[in-house]
Amino acid sequence: MNRTRRTGNNGNNTSHLRSRGASHQRSRPAAAPRGEFTLPTTVTEALPAVEAFADLDLPERLQAALLAEGVTTPFPIQAATLPNSLAGRDVLGRGRTGSGKTLAFGLPLLARLDGQRAEPRHPLALVLVPTRELAQQVTDALTPYARALRLRAATVVGGMSIGRQASALRAGAEVLVATPGRLKDLIERGDCSLSQVTMTVLDEADQMTDMGFMPQVTALLDQVRPDGQRMLFSATLDRNIDRLVRNYLHDPVVHSVDPSAGTVTTMDHHLLHVRDDDKHTTATEIAARDGRVIMFLDTKHAAERLAKHLLSVGVRASALHGGKSQPQRTRTLGQFKDGQVTVLVATNVAARGIHVDDVDLVVNFDPPADHKDYLHRGGRTARAGESGTVVTLVLPHQRRAVDRLMSDAGVTARTTRVRPGEAELNRITGARTPSGVPVTLPAPAPAETPRRSGSAGRNRSSRSARGRRRSTPTSR
Repeated sequence: MNRTRRTGNNGNNTSHLRSRGASHQRSRPAAAPRGEFTLPTTVTEALPAVEAFADLDLPERLQAALLAEGVTTPFPIQAATLPNSLAGRDVLGRGRTGSGKTLAFGLPLLARLDGQRAEPRHPLALVLVPTRELAQQVTDALTPYARALRLRAATVVGGMSIGRQASALRAGAEVLVATPGRLKDLIERGDCSLSQVTMTVLDEADQMTDMGFMPQVTALLDQVRPDGQRMLFSATLDRNIDRLVRNYLHDPVVHSVDPSAGTVTTMDHHLLHVRDDDKHTTATEIAARDGRVIMFLDTKHAAERLAKHLLSVGVRASALHGGKSQPQRTRTLGQFKDGQVTVLVATNVAARGIHVDDVDLVVNFDPPADHKDYLHRGGRTARAGESGTVVTLVLPHQRRAVDRLMSDAGVTARTTRVRPGEAELNRITGARTPSGVPVTLPAPAPAETPRRSGSAGRNRSSRSARGRRRSTPTSR
């Protein structure tokens, strides 16, 4: 794939940065974990990692914003990739959730845009993400740094007013964070053009391919500048995204943190074998513990039923799934973050892109069918070096399948037979008997009726990767 050498910030050629210290010796490809492709060979030697953000050639206002946010020491994936991405190199980064991928691509993206101004409808940088929640998470994480550089950011996702999003693009935005389906709709309406995009990021690319977004993603990548910089970050790199790497990344710097993407020293994994008749009571006692908990179920109807039951016995719980409007989902997450809700009962819609501090327990009420779903669910705890516990409730008929799931995920879990009310259940999870006094949460926000165009307004949030997706899914 022939692509011209990229230009750096304000159009300056970065070829001297690309070749600095380069020996042009081929490094050996990294071994691929189960289900992953062999990582590509990098021709040009990567620049060395840094120990502090101060060692990087970042704009002064960006350095000041990092200090103001209390961010002083880069995580491993940031330390390794930032010198290269700031120099204009393509980057392929693998790291578990919570490892710092957002700033790993966000800081170079903003730094290289410093001093530039986008024309109406023509963003200069694009971050593609699979879900609405992750889009908002990325936007929130980058906002203080973009504001420091006086850069404008727009977020376009399904389930919200497409007219308002079009207005934001017409006003001009240097950075665009988007889900594929809604971005496609805006382009077709003439409200957005990618012809001036010089930096493109694919965040959680594996989930985009799992959800069936590959045709939309490749169509969008074909519209950005061919000489632009590409960065792909994900917690897992399965063979579904091999095509993206081969066709759209040029001599990428490859960096992998926690190759198993799930074996984290600060995370404990437990398989709790329960009887069918005990499962509901066991989950209820776990939910009544002190501290924040996320419980994952397979369907939105089951999530609603469990959340209502927990409220009836005195546990402040709320459901998060694709059957809720985006304002309702945003409100639910806000209540969980501020402590009004202590138990989030969720489908896989919350498995990626949701960062809530102090979640020290994740419960798989229903074991996931795919090991990647297990890893991403567990990634809601033990973030940024904190400790956490992942518990999976296993019925007798599920034991063999869950053992295979753990093997595929590269996770060693402790197995314990438990009954409600037992000391061992309390020791592992902090479970206790709920108060039994019903609680009531503030009324949810009324559903917004977005102005829809094409497929943009259809909700796909509860769809998992297990056979329920269509060939051309819409934005989430």
